[in-house]
Amino acid sequence: MAAASEITSMELKTSKEHLKVQKMKKKVLRKQVRAQHTLMRHEGIECSSHATQSLVIANAGLGNGMGRHQLLRIVGEYGLVETLLMPPSKPYSFVKYGTTEEAKKAFDALNGKEVTLEDCGQNIVLYINFLEKVFWKNAVPTSLPPGLMVIEKVISPEEERRILESIDWIGGEDTQNAQKTLKHRRVKHFGYEFRYDNNNVDKDKPLPGGLPEICDPFLEKCLKQGYIKHKPDQLTVNQYEPGQGIPPHIDTHSAFEDEIISLSLGAEIVMDFKHPDGHTVAIMLPRCSLLVMAGESRYLWTHGITPRKYDVIQASELGQKVGTITADAGDLTLNRRETRTSFTFRKVRRSPCNCIYPSVCDSQKGQQSRVQPSFPHNEMEASKLEQEYVHRVYEEIAPHFSSTRHSPWPQIVEFLRSLPKGSIVADVGCGNGKYLGINEDLYMVGCDRSKNLVDICGEKNLEAFVCDALSVPMRSGSCDACISIAVIHHFSTAERRLATIRELVRLLRPGGTALIYVWAMEQEYKNQKSKYLKEKNGSKDKEEEINTGMAQRPLSDQLPDSSSQDSVCSERLLSDPKDKGCDAKPIADSALPIHTNRTSFHSQDLLVPWHLKGGPKKKRESMDTGLFPVGSKESQELSPVFHRYYHVFCEGELEAVCRSLDCVRVQRSYYDQGNWCVVLEKL
Repeated sequence: MAAASEITSMELKTSKEHLKVQKMKKKVLRKQVRAQHTLMRHEGIECSSHATQSLVIANAGLGNGMGRHQLLRIVGEYGLVETLLMPPSKPYSFVKYGTTEEAKKAFDALNGKEVTLEDCGQNIVLYINFLEKVFWKNAVPTSLPPGLMVIEKVISPEEERRILESIDWIGGEDTQNAQKTLKHRRVKHFGYEFRYDNNNVDKDKPLPGGLPEICDPFLEKCLKQGYIKHKPDQLTVNQYEPGQGIPPHIDTHSAFEDEIISLSLGAEIVMDFKHPDGHTVAIMLPRCSLLVMAGESRYLWTHGITPRKYDVIQASELGQKVGTITADAGDLTLNRRETRTSFTFRKVRRSPCNCIYPSVCDSQKGQQSRVQPSFPHNEMEASKLEQEYVHRVYEEIAPHFSSTRHSPWPQIVEFLRSLPKGSIVADVGCGNGKYLGINEDLYMVGCDRSKNLVDICGEKNLEAFVCDALSVPMRSGSCDACISIAVIHHFSTAERRLATIRELVRLLRPGGTALIYVWAMEQEYKNQKSKYLKEKNGSKDKEEEINTGMAQRPLSDQLPDSSSQDSVCSERLLSDPKDKGCDAKPIADSALPIHTNRTSFHSQDLLVPWHLKGGPKKKRESMDTGLFPVGSKESQELSPVFHRYYHVFCEGELEAVCRSLDCVRVQRSYYDQGNWCVVLEKL
């Protein structure tokens, strides 16, 4: 009887263990299926119902703390790992084995297995599925933001030790060095206190003692090497423990001069930079390196440190090499943060900022509200707007503008070379005449509203005269062809844009053709960014032509920040609504927004800046003619910024306007590097 009872007890125990195993298997299967659905729903990754060489391992990604070296050891026990992909910020990884048998062996051993993350000690459970193929598109390597440099090993370890020891954090908060303990870091100020309540410095209240003397040799070295132009008089020391950071920000324009330098001591860190268009760049700042921010990277891009205990870095550069962190899933791992101290040196600004990014510039925001023009509501307002923000601007910038316009665009050249020998061609809005000499077999004549640009044509022995595109003093039907390159988008009402096209058609003989280019609202078309958006990192001094690079009107030099206004389409297209390229909405009765350099558009009617380089710096008595100077003695040495009016065209808008004319036929309508283009024929 006792033996029977013992057998029953053992069976019961075995049954309970069996139920527990079955329950665990069901849980693993449930989690595995959930992982399948999550991958499909969020990533479009479809799992396979049969065994393959490739696995996806949920809960074993960079996003939940799994390092590359640990995962390689785990999966490497079951066969030859051909590929290990760990996408940035994702909670899963991909593994490809040499054979299906090896993958199946890993699946059987690891699915539902609990492992401990080495870096943080947390327990996680792996859930695994088979994949037919692993598709992961690696990001294209990114460049540093314009004006940014990182100099490695700028000081020695011994110098680092001495500088760190010079900062006394033990004394608590003090008045002399304005020491603060903030939520995310400890901070100490020298020279001047940076006040976080108004994001500025009190320039009339310097802190006693100035900058630490131990920093003098380092600053002299920076001056000698050309990293800075002026010796800094303000220092902010930040100490970051693992898990701490600083929110994305732009150092206040009115508080500090251009160059800002920051020394990284004690540990390396990844700093995130972001352009207003959303483009981000993660940059490794090695220990004992110097970050230099100037120009666009200082004034336009935000920079910050994400509060976390680990950074995602290139596994192949674990030795803390400088550079951008590329989203290469095959070469990423986690790097544990350590205590880092930054010494950020700045020069306090003594006059208002006159940078070329006014909508992120606190010195210029008040000026903009006073001088920015509004959208015109009648012919008189339109004419005045164009006179002040198109004609007058191009007269001022003509020499500099011409020096940047010398590269003809291929499709325009192709059009001109396709014309019969001896054709008479008018270039209406010829600018500096770069298209007038393309085809010597043509009789070409140019005209432009800018006398200074026409004079430049004369210096090149090109035929050109001054006139308005609304009224060209040539006989009707006298031309075999006309071109209008980057001109019509400068007319501020739909009626005036239509009248300009009608004037082109008047010049043509029956059967004659005209090529028209205008700037496009869609700077990213069919998943391709235009040259304008791509050239964010171009040199400031190189030719900075927007899209077409047309001589008549530039569309970029150095552009300031964007407006927050919503995108709106043309007020009226003078055509059937079905032909409209976007949903037409009335333009708000407000100041025209200022566009940001190398970013997508947020309004069809806007002001695009031109930063004048070279030539005499003229003093301006007022700021209501498209120029935003500050007027101080120091700012006179800076380049003035002019603003030009543009109406950017939605898809189908230019073609619809052309079709509204009874006497023309649209031969071709196409998109060319951020421009909408039409070839029309006069009937």
